[in-house]
Amino acid sequence: MLRAHCPADFHECLRLWSDENVTKYITGRPSTSEEVWGRILRYAGHWELLGYGYFLVEDKFNQALVGEVGIAHYHRDALTSFGEPPEAGWALLPRYQGLGLAREALTAVLSWAEKKGLRKTTCRIDPRNLASIKLAKRLGYEKYDEVTVGDLQSVLLQRG
Repeated sequence: MLRAHCPADFHECLRLWSDENVTKYITGRPSTSEEVWGRILRYAGHWELLGYGYFLVEDKFNQALVGEVGIAHYHRDALTSFGEPPEAGWALLPRYQGLGLAREALTAVLSWAEKKGLRKTTCRIDPRNLASIKLAKRLGYEKYDEVTVGDLQSVLLQRG
């Protein structure tokens, strides 16, 4: 199930973003409490200002946190080749990875985004994250560049 974030989600989001298995290919390190709170606020800002953003993914049987998926406009300084399209992203707790949940959630988000006129999206993936690259390709993304952002290598993919 997809839903908007709320302040009460902070501790569950902290659990997600402080898990080294979640962050190793995204930021390269676990997030601090302050960074996670800033992330939740950034999501709220995306929705308020742009009408799209990130969703919290919940287990449909017990409402436990599964992860986050969505699209955002980061205006990354190091990624001028990204141009204007928003960036899709996803992060799931390890126990939910490999079950098809990210694909199911992203398919719904991308379909919704297309109906809102956001047909073209990009994504940035660590080249060692073969599962996410495979998922992106299944969703119709194609590689178009590689860059280094900080200390992290990234494959850039585009869809639409």
